[in-house]
Amino acid sequence: MKNVLALILAGGKGTRLEPLTRDRAKPAVPFGGAYRIIDFALSNCINSGLRKVLVMTQYKAVSLDRHINLGWRFLCRELDEFIDILPPQQRLHEDWYKGTADAVYQNIYSIEQCRSDHLVILAGDHIYKMDYSELVRDHIESGAVLTIGCIPCSLKEGTEFGVMQVDSSRRIVEFQEKPAEPKPMPDDPTRCLASMGIYVFNTNFLFDRLIADASDVKSSHDFGKNIIPALIDNHLVRAYPFRDKNTGDSHYWRDVGTLDAIYEANMDLIAVDPELNLYDNTWPLRSYQPNCPPPKFVFAQTTGPNPRVGHALDSLICGGSIVSGGTVQRSVVGYNVRLHSWSSVEDSILFDGVDIGRNARVRKAIIDKHVRIPSGVSIGFDPDEDRARGYAVTESGIVVIGKSDD
Repeated sequence: MKNVLALILAGGKGTRLEPLTRDRAKPAVPFGGAYRIIDFALSNCINSGLRKVLVMTQYKAVSLDRHINLGWRFLCRELDEFIDILPPQQRLHEDWYKGTADAVYQNIYSIEQCRSDHLVILAGDHIYKMDYSELVRDHIESGAVLTIGCIPCSLKEGTEFGVMQVDSSRRIVEFQEKPAEPKPMPDDPTRCLASMGIYVFNTNFLFDRLIADASDVKSSHDFGKNIIPALIDNHLVRAYPFRDKNTGDSHYWRDVGTLDAIYEANMDLIAVDPELNLYDNTWPLRSYQPNCPPPKFVFAQTTGPNPRVGHALDSLICGGSIVSGGTVQRSVVGYNVRLHSWSSVEDSILFDGVDIGRNARVRKAIIDKHVRIPSGVSIGFDPDEDRARGYAVTESGIVVIGKSDD
């Protein structure tokens, strides 16, 4: 993997995740208590032996930059290993990135300095575990100019992704970006074959295509809309079926682009036997880990007129958090969270530093960093009341409260 460079596209606005992305880029959104979304793509790179990584940022990148600088600066530059942040430089013109292909095109100079034969292009906002080295080997052995990671999904979900048709040799014969009516797979009329936004290109070939695309005034300068459809008729473009590193099947991959999606992906983690295994020492998920004491559960007062017991069930609780006479059920709790006496949190996600006051109740909610819920307040029980307070409420009834500060 020494001649392979990974590019992680981490510059999207993430408007569908507001208010969680009001002050941060989507890849910087906390996930699973101890992680940020981008940690999954970065961990996959390191575990796959890809140790040359450029993270391409754009909107609201301060939180993301800080996270990478704190937690991902352990590679040795003297061995030509690095994880570097690549902000927009406007070397070619004064525009922001117009599309995914334009983002790479505007950084051709920086990419050239890395001297790679192949590029692995990744999205920084998906939750999954994948060995990219197997994908790269498949690409090289096939002689393809482009290989695309793919996964079956429902026809409804296919309207949000690039959808492809392949022949018996996995050659892509048709590609449509976010079609209104996705074509199903020949052997499964209920599902289609979707692009995961994972591409392996031959570096020089991609440069030629990007330069040609940049001069096309009619192009959206996007891989899915322009680059890929233009290649499939005259070049070998192949699909690579995703296999989960733990399960061996093609099921666990989550695009957490909406509030409901990120809530559901977090809730996946609290299952007795979750599909996404955070505890696999053979495929460690790295992140910045703050220096916190162990989580603490206090009060076991079961007698008297007003008993209180601090405990958590079916939940993930991070370091520094204190459950002081409150209860947590089926929830994900970040660092340095405090639950006071007789409070309750159910089916919820609490980011770092959240404070739940006495007798407060929280249900089916996502609460961002450093938010304080006052004593006696109920969240997630009356949608109209939650909206009146200015909170976002999703279609499925999840209440989302934006952060106080970062």
